Amino acid sequence: MEPYVPESLPLREGLIDWAAHVSLIGKANAALARYDGILQGIVNPQVLLSPLMTQEAVVSSRIEGTITSMEEVLRFDLGSPMDVSVRKRDELQEVINYRQAVRIAVDNMNERPMCINLLLDLHHILLSGSVRGQESTPGMIRRVQNYIGSPGTPIEEAVFIPPEPSGVLPALYDWEKYVHMEERDALVQLAVLKAQFELIHPFCDGNGRIGRMLVPLVMYSKGLLSSPMFYISGYLDRNRDAYLDCLASISRKGEWNEWVAFFLTAVVEQAQENSRKARAIIDLYNVMKSRISQVTRSQFAVHALDAIFDTPAFTSGIFIDRSGITRSTALRILKSLVDSDVIMVAREQVGRSPAVLCFHWLLKIAEDL
Repeated sequence: MEPYVPESLPLREGLIDWAAHVSLIGKANAALARYDGILQGIVNPQVLLSPLMTQEAVVSSRIEGTITSMEEVLRFDLGSPMDVSVRKRDELQEVINYRQAVRIAVDNMNERPMCINLLLDLHHILLSGSVRGQESTPGMIRRVQNYIGSPGTPIEEAVFIPPEPSGVLPALYDWEKYVHMEERDALVQLAVLKAQFELIHPFCDGNGRIGRMLVPLVMYSKGLLSSPMFYISGYLDRNRDAYLDCLASISRKGEWNEWVAFFLTAVVEQAQENSRKARAIIDLYNVMKSRISQVTRSQFAVHALDAIFDTPAFTSGIFIDRSGITRSTALRILKSLVDSDVIMVAREQVGRSPAVLCFHWLLKIAEDL
């Protein structure tokens, strides 16, 4: 097998059968528009939907073989004592790095265009610290020939060999220029951008995760979303074999139409799923607004509600900081919320380590695949 030679972008006429995708293009754009309508109705979607971002990080990392749960990630976030191996701690850090990279990209989207340097920064954050791939020059374009295959297999038995190192940067420059071009349809353009990036395979590790991060960022930069919050990894994880087969068909046969159809279907189904979860979170907020007012009978009920939505796994100290409520009142409110099953104790106090509390109703929505 020879190293893959990427097609120039935009793809030459005939590689995409636009007429064959008309129906899916319409469905995907309509589903995405409905989801964006929900986003626009949320006062602060970055806060209210933050658990979905964490779950996206969990699932995207799972596609690469890192198995964690959202509860584990949130407890690790708090510095909560966890009887886990060093490897497990590294896996949890990997998920946190993913989430941090997305958040930083989102924070900078209005001031910084989609570019190669942004990709380098995301990669540096993703592989920082003691995580899988951190020895693979974080934030740097690869200078070696890598390949994909079963562990221990030689390059002669690879299932995919990315472009030679000398061809990576020219292909990325071509990719960057295409990001800023106008295409017949922006979602089809995104499908091409995502596949081309993963086939260029510019980094020694982390290419798939960076490729999935690009989806909401490009959607936002193209004006398809009012907030760069779209979570596609759930569909890709459930359809992993088809995901990989479609990418392989591009590299082996130059077959782009299978991939375009797969990606547009992913957008349709995941937009519907994201819409369902976003509505469920909004409904939960409204229900809990009334319930917390009833059980606490406190003027600070909304402050408490916003705090547990902002940070659904927390200690009493974090709750006090997030809510701005005085300590004695905050502790009384927390006791009322535990007694009424609004929140639950995820871990009892251990020595000097405080108890970890959990807004389990919100986490259940986020984790429901």
